[in-house]
Amino acid sequence: MDAIAEEFGRDFVAPDGALDRARMRAVAFEAPTAKRRLEAILHPLIRVATEAEAKQAAQHAPYVVLVIPLLVEAGNWKQRVDRVLVVDCSAAIQIERVQRRSNLDVDAVRKIIEQQATRQARLAAADDVIVNESDAQALSRRVVRLHDLYSSLAAARRLGGV
Repeated sequence: MDAIAEEFGRDFVAPDGALDRARMRAVAFEAPTAKRRLEAILHPLIRVATEAEAKQAAQHAPYVVLVIPLLVEAGNWKQRVDRVLVVDCSAAIQIERVQRRSNLDVDAVRKIIEQQATRQARLAAADDVIVNESDAQALSRRVVRLHDLYSSLAAARRLGGV
């Protein structure tokens, strides 16, 4: 937060010391240079924290899943992971879910989505895809199959096969 306050001003810090997300969103999605300045602060910090957490988690689990919503936009993450899993849904469902979660209007959500990698680019980066639209049973079956795959890949790697 100190780096964000220094770069953008104290107006971007909420009274509780957290980021004023609405104010930052308004600036970042209106001015590409502001978005790049914000990313220059956040991405290195996120990388360091994620790598430390993954290293610790790997000591206790057969494999680690990193949740990186902007993986395609964030540069060289693909070179840092063994596989890329994309959780996909239609644009209409994506808009509905973002509206419900963030209480934003449709135009604001579309503006955000337009600045992200396209659905096609995300799918092209994927080794595996889970479609998460409505069928909870199909979703569960796909998650179980991927867990089995990832467990077997991790076991092969531990044995020196992959």
